[in-house]
Amino acid sequence: MTKEHSLHLLAKRLSAMKSKHRENSYAIPRLWYSGIKKLPQSKTVTVNPCVYFHEAIRTILHRPKQEIIATNGGVWTRHAVIYNMFIRTTCAFDHNQNGKLDLPVNADGWRETGSFLKSIALLPYIKGLGVNTIHLLPITSIGSDGKKGTLGSPYAIKNPYELDPNLSEPNLGLGSEEEFKAFVEAAHHLGIRVVVEFVFRTVAKDSDWVKEHPDWFYWVREDVKDRKPHDRDEHHYGAPIFTRDELRRIVKQVESGNLENLIPPHEVYRSMFTAPPPKESVHDEQGKYIGVLPDGTKVRISSAFADWPPDDVQPPWSDVTYLKMYNHPEFNYIAYNTVRMYDSRLATKEHVNRSLWEKLAGILPHYQQTFGIDGVMIDMGHSLPMELKQEIISRSREIDPDFAFWDENFSVTEQSANEGYNAVIGYQWCDQHHPEKFKNMLKRFSTDGFPLPFFATPESHNTPRAAAREGGITYSQYTWAMSNLIPAIPFIHSGFELGETYPINTGLDFTKEQLMHYPPEKLPLFSKHAYDWTHDNEITEWVKKISLIRAKYRELIVNVSPETFTWIETNSQDTIAFIRSSKQQRFLIAANANMNEKREISIAIESRSLSLIDILSGAGFPLKQKKLVGELAPGQVVVFEL
Repeated sequence: MTKEHSLHLLAKRLSAMKSKHRENSYAIPRLWYSGIKKLPQSKTVTVNPCVYFHEAIRTILHRPKQEIIATNGGVWTRHAVIYNMFIRTTCAFDHNQNGKLDLPVNADGWRETGSFLKSIALLPYIKGLGVNTIHLLPITSIGSDGKKGTLGSPYAIKNPYELDPNLSEPNLGLGSEEEFKAFVEAAHHLGIRVVVEFVFRTVAKDSDWVKEHPDWFYWVREDVKDRKPHDRDEHHYGAPIFTRDELRRIVKQVESGNLENLIPPHEVYRSMFTAPPPKESVHDEQGKYIGVLPDGTKVRISSAFADWPPDDVQPPWSDVTYLKMYNHPEFNYIAYNTVRMYDSRLATKEHVNRSLWEKLAGILPHYQQTFGIDGVMIDMGHSLPMELKQEIISRSREIDPDFAFWDENFSVTEQSANEGYNAVIGYQWCDQHHPEKFKNMLKRFSTDGFPLPFFATPESHNTPRAAAREGGITYSQYTWAMSNLIPAIPFIHSGFELGETYPINTGLDFTKEQLMHYPPEKLPLFSKHAYDWTHDNEITEWVKKISLIRAKYRELIVNVSPETFTWIETNSQDTIAFIRSSKQQRFLIAANANMNEKREISIAIESRSLSLIDILSGAGFPLKQKKLVGELAPGQVVVFEL
């Protein structure tokens, strides 16, 4: 754990700046305020920014330092309650109340998009939700070549070793590194762990590494045009095109586990690629890196694309490129067999791009030693060579044996556990709004269970918002209650607790109509956006209430043993019921998964009581002939101690 040097430095700097900024010149949502001063009851209040941030830091430091209980090998993940932040958006606000987000700063020099400083001020609010772990989407510097939207994607990483300078507050004059150190220190003081998401398979097309190490990249002739959507011309660059028979054979071979002599792309595609240009020839031309081969041919960095399945219809990833994990003259191209399902002739020790692997394996140790982070979410980790993953995990655990690894994987498989991961995203977000699918998922807890924990959440930065689904806020409340009562990891995607309906990105589970409604330039992942922190639909009190119940029964709830989870069949496809039990505690959960209509419940229960009291609503439910009977409102969840 880091010392609190940077946090004190930040407080000192803010204290010295107090007199330089006007009182009531900086608007904040009331939810952000954690001080003791009495404020007006309005949902937006105005403050002196330096006084506000200084007071926020002092409030944190005046709390007793909470010890973070150590485990081994990242096992603490099982007890995590996660708050997921995309800092640029989560902490964005119209501070000067002029009706827009000023870029890069407002007239007083403060950022209106998110910053590490504002994230520190939010920590008491986040802690109050019952959270003990923060998951940050990438916070590294962002590239410009092929940039999506007005600000670019955090996944288009210019340099994995450098933080995004736009996350610092210029008025402080300290820079992103010092401010992020202070953020981690503040989080640790409150007993909150910090997990950061990293990408190891791709970087921005104008990555700092291109000029330094052109041999780490795939290059194509500059005269080759990019393929446009629905274009099937193989002479244009894009994902390789295979025949229907080739696709069938490729899928069959890969699914059989045989990676020998995989079918390559056609020659017309492979011939677009060239050897890397000499380092000294790589230069910038209008924001793009261009290299010159010894024969005078000009070459450029190739865009990445979805490689699996080989006929995936996603648009090209215009802002990133694949890193060349192996060097082999016969595999000098981007395709499924070079960037994911590595052909066995390619994936050998002699072809490892060793200097690249060394650089990648050093990223996490840098963030551990410099900032004290506690874990990592690996984006597209399933596509990294196994040997590289093992090296990354080994180096990180040498520094911190309790460092956690999370897998961006929607399947919950033994493979992720065997590879050393502590958790996966899982598929609850996909199944929870389909009652029958969700019930099937829950039933597994009572039988064979799951090989490792997954995120209990109805949404992520890639999916529709919970409040945008059928039932709206009712559905959000239902999902949060259910997520906290099962042996999985409650996960709040920031904005969920505010009733946000606007997605961050449209990567998963969107209709064609929705995709047309949310083009990249309108999505927060790529452009400026602020949550509505003053929304009437915010459910922060409900989130806190459920979190307290989870904390009370935590040891039982996180217990993955099937003996602690008894599934109860109900008389309706919309109703859910199960019992959690141990020698010390026992409680019944029942829920109505229908968001529009009431549902009756009748559940056989052994009890001498005449009625049971729902912990959530305080309402009594009668027991008639040893059956709990009653009516559940749309989306209602009830919890009874037995």
